Amino acid sequence: MRVSRLYVSTPLNVGSRVELDDDAAHYVRSVLRLKQDQTIVLFNGQGGEYLGRFSEVSRKAVRVEIEQFVDRDVESLLAVSLGLGISRGDRMDWAVQKAVELGVSQLTPLVTERCVIKFNDDKKQQRLQHWQGIVQHAAEQSGRTRVPVLGEIAHLENWAGEQPGLRVFLDPYADQTLADLQPENNRVTLLSGPEGGFSDRERQAAKSVGFIPVRMGARILRTETAVLSALSAVQTLWGDFN
Repeated sequence: MRVSRLYVSTPLNVGSRVELDDDAAHYVRSVLRLKQDQTIVLFNGQGGEYLGRFSEVSRKAVRVEIEQFVDRDVESLLAVSLGLGISRGDRMDWAVQKAVELGVSQLTPLVTERCVIKFNDDKKQQRLQHWQGIVQHAAEQSGRTRVPVLGEIAHLENWAGEQPGLRVFLDPYADQTLADLQPENNRVTLLSGPEGGFSDRERQAAKSVGFIPVRMGARILRTETAVLSALSAVQTLWGDFN
């Protein structure tokens, strides 16, 4: 039987007892419906994971006794940063979830000229918390022992000039493909636009700081499809898909 996995933000050590926070406790009781003496895998993003057993599952508290450390690592040797133009609703959620499953190491939501979502400060924090939950749950589901970094919402121009490694942006009208390029120091930064794509000014701004336009085949892909295609391609070319 598959053992459930759960991310926690607390230190983990063999022989210690961990009390889950309210959200995690509710998830264990009401969603997973786990009981006392059943097992669970915990990880805190610091590497490896811990096999534990519930010593208490009640309305009052959910506690786990840590029994064993498993030195397990499923991270790609290719470090992939993703700048993702903010798209509407489920498209953005889906892209964030699948990017984590495909091994992205850092993800930054970007405000672009054709972004149809407008944020005030309160709304920004709400969306970041929402996306952080998606990142954590995707890491749990996919067996990752490190949680990708979710950056603050940024404007494309402010973000683009600070990125390391091979820098590429997805452009259906580009001449080059990823197969024409090579990563720098096992690092790749991908830039993908929202539903309406990038403006001409944004294309020029990205190119001026070293981003190379690449196409993903002969067809125009939806924003969420383009992201998954690009991540799969870089993992196949230079990461852990080969």
